[in-house]
Amino acid sequence: MQLHVGSLSDDEAFELSVAHALLRRASAGEIDEALRIYRPPAPAVVFGRRDTLLPGFDAANEAALELGFRTFVRATGGRAVAYTQNAVVVDHVKRELDSSFGTDDRFKRYGALIAEAFQRLGVDARVGAVPGEYCAGAYSVNARDVVKLVGTAQRSVRNAWLFSSLIVVDDSQRIRPALAAIYDHLGLPFDSESVGAIAEERAGLTVHDVERAVLTGYAADLSSATEVEPATLTLAHTLRPQHVV
Repeated sequence: MQLHVGSLSDDEAFELSVAHALLRRASAGEIDEALRIYRPPAPAVVFGRRDTLLPGFDAANEAALELGFRTFVRATGGRAVAYTQNAVVVDHVKRELDSSFGTDDRFKRYGALIAEAFQRLGVDARVGAVPGEYCAGAYSVNARDVVKLVGTAQRSVRNAWLFSSLIVVDDSQRIRPALAAIYDHLGLPFDSESVGAIAEERAGLTVHDVERAVLTGYAADLSSATEVEPATLTLAHTLRPQHVV
């Protein structure tokens, strides 16, 4: 398995595109499996494509921009998410025949893997949705069945899949009002009290702690990390997600 650790630029659009470049290459048989873990370079709000069809989308986008978040539209499913540099993104790509099967199993397996990683850090982490959460999903990772810590999403293409996890480590006090404004404009249910963060569950935990815990969960050795291949980077530049602005 290829292991890539760390962001590649200060451009979140490019960072988002790398996972889809890895997915394309896995689909083509050029990569068997890859795991990428990185810290986002800047605050961002990433909308789902369905969000763009809602009457309040333009107002939601404007609200995010006014609060200092860059905005994008992603290819994977789900609704709007928000994060800052105090987050960890985990993108797991694998070549697998009949990749459209096993979606629920992957949600369960990798949701449990991340929850167990947090438990080793002393966080009461569980798998399951919490009432009023953003980008609601049955296999979110939460704390105490009260606040959401991680959103997970998948994308399947021919003979390959991408499982992506967004872990909120800190800055929930900034994320809550942003999501409240966005979901209000979109006309979607949301309870700002459902937004959690790892650092609120156990003081002192950092992005670095979370990265190491996740790597341990994946049985990945940091010493085996390599640079992203030039072919992936070249493809990523052509796959940059749509900027709303």
